[in-house]
Amino acid sequence: MFDDDSAGYGAYPPGSEHPALDLERILGRQRISTDLESSAGFLRGRRILVTGAGGYIGSELCRQLSRWEPESLMMLDRNETALHLAASSMENSSRVRPVILLADIRDSRGLVRLFRRCRPDIVFHAAALKWVPLLEEFPGEAVKTNVFGTQAVLEAALAADAAFLVNISTDKAVDPVGVLGYSKRIAEGLTAAAAIQAGRPYVSVRFGNVLGCQGSFLDVFSRQIAAGRPVTVTHPEVTRYLMTVQEAVELVVQAAALGSVGHALVLDMGEQVRILDIARRVIAQAGVELPVHYVGLRPGEKLTESLVAPSESPARYVHPKIMEVPVPALKSGDGPELDAWGEDHAVVAALRATCLAMEGDTVAQDPGHRLI
Repeated sequence: MFDDDSAGYGAYPPGSEHPALDLERILGRQRISTDLESSAGFLRGRRILVTGAGGYIGSELCRQLSRWEPESLMMLDRNETALHLAASSMENSSRVRPVILLADIRDSRGLVRLFRRCRPDIVFHAAALKWVPLLEEFPGEAVKTNVFGTQAVLEAALAADAAFLVNISTDKAVDPVGVLGYSKRIAEGLTAAAAIQAGRPYVSVRFGNVLGCQGSFLDVFSRQIAAGRPVTVTHPEVTRYLMTVQEAVELVVQAAALGSVGHALVLDMGEQVRILDIARRVIAQAGVELPVHYVGLRPGEKLTESLVAPSESPARYVHPKIMEVPVPALKSGDGPELDAWGEDHAVVAALRATCLAMEGDTVAQDPGHRLI
């Protein structure tokens, strides 16, 4: 889901084919199994709704959820083409006929009406804007979707009496330095507040970059190699936590099964991987000789990521491969005012100040301001 394109500049437009890659070989480790078979039975007979169902993780999540014979599987997205393609891809393999919901999570009133009509038992919130460089340029859009949209989903889930909700987050929410991280950290705080308010297992799930999605660094590498161009990496020492989409989906489902209230659940993915090493493995697997060019880190990018912040203690293992960490609750109305239509620098400053307020920075808190 989340990939800050550490391949750097030069991404090719999605759509053209590139050679199939052995993701586990490129990852440098075996796929992590969370023993989903023993815990996903609670999905049977449930009414499940997935936001962002046309996306890479959302669509894979829907395909996996259909295996567990829910009463209904509702796929929600505002991108009609992506939604249609995702639903069509399930026609021959799904055990349940998906219900298509064309809707925008930014439309709070419409979302409440839709949720009340559909009455989901379980909500998987995968809809988000995620591309680091674009969100640095258009921070107001991150606020509208990742913050206001998440708040709208939470309010709709509460109004429809949804029993479970999983908010898909990112490691960029840990000690955030850019717009994506700020907006997703705030979304974690809003989820925690809704969970406490309702006393229900509403939880955020946090993981690193997911290999294989279109436009990601792996996709960029493949297209550059196919064109015979130099492979671009932002920095020789940039590292990331990496996982396959199957690992990501299993973690998301496990998060709902574990039933944590207001926390973030984090998959233990081992050590971070140098993107330079990934680039060299992809080049070697392609059987070609191409140079690697470094293009520099961009605004909002870190040299390295963390899965858990020093302030997030105590962290505890609730599963052999999953940690639970506390998240400060952020009620609607707390923290500085977020105006998605303001000047870009003011939007970024308000996002940063809201994150500081979540961590208890008294300088950033102002009771005269509101979040939403």
